[in-house]
Amino acid sequence: MNARRATAFAPAAVGNVAVGFDVLGFAVAALGDRVTAIRTEEPGVRITAVRGVAGELPREPERNTAGRAAQALLERMRPGFGVALELDKGIPLAAGLGGSAASAVAAVVAANALLPRPLAMTELLEPALAGEAVATEGRAFDNVAPSLLGGLVLTVGGAAPRMESLPVPSGVVAVLVHPRIAVVTREARALLRREVPLSDLVTQSANLAGFVVACFTNDVELLRTTLRDVVVEPQRAGLIAGFREAQAAALAAGAIGCSISGAGPTTFAWALSREAPAVRDALCAAYARAGHALDDWIVPLASPGARLLARA
Repeated sequence: MNARRATAFAPAAVGNVAVGFDVLGFAVAALGDRVTAIRTEEPGVRITAVRGVAGELPREPERNTAGRAAQALLERMRPGFGVALELDKGIPLAAGLGGSAASAVAAVVAANALLPRPLAMTELLEPALAGEAVATEGRAFDNVAPSLLGGLVLTVGGAAPRMESLPVPSGVVAVLVHPRIAVVTREARALLRREVPLSDLVTQSANLAGFVVACFTNDVELLRTTLRDVVVEPQRAGLIAGFREAQAAALAAGAIGCSISGAGPTTFAWALSREAPAVRDALCAAYARAGHALDDWIVPLASPGARLLARA
């Protein structure tokens, strides 16, 4: 018997991870979004409820990342029914934690569970990307892929994307500090230059390659050398008051690397687990001096991805 109702959870994510603009991210299961999809006789997608921390969001499905993702899935599969969506937002908007992607991912996972023959999780990347494009106006893989799969994920091949899970260096965790200000992704993308100096391209390419090698060889010292963003971070640092001071404090406290999560303002650092509390305290103290109210987490780098919570 086909299910008529399904609820899915999708975790937050740190995008870019300094060296992988739009293609590298890791899941953060400490917070996330839930979406319930209810089968309807009426075709198409409706959004019937939005709850949680996000405040007002568009109810028109084509303007909502969850709604557009579900539309893309139904347009592809043509199951002969529609869905009504209920969104429970656990990720604040404009926080740099992949909230728009998590809504899109949770929506496609829930709607997929209603299909007579559900798709594999990897096949949900494209409809989830269609939803995320409402917020980013492009194909940004860095939040969608880890929210789907969990862990640390590199997505390669823009036209025919492949999600590749990277090994997590042993003993390394992530520290996240969220200054309670809003940075709108679309606006943060608009300020980026469309041309990059050749020397910066070479450095960033070497950093990404070295980062991947460090993950596979468990080389923490190579991570310290390569977890650096010379292209995007310098252009966005001014959007977050106190970021440079917080970054310097984190590195002085022992962080392996520290940068902006996605478009910001959330800042992330990687650290050995024994040094993570000191790195968190250093970040928080620096941002407090800049006048920010804060949220903070210390999280594993191998957090699980999206999952189905209920199906009936």
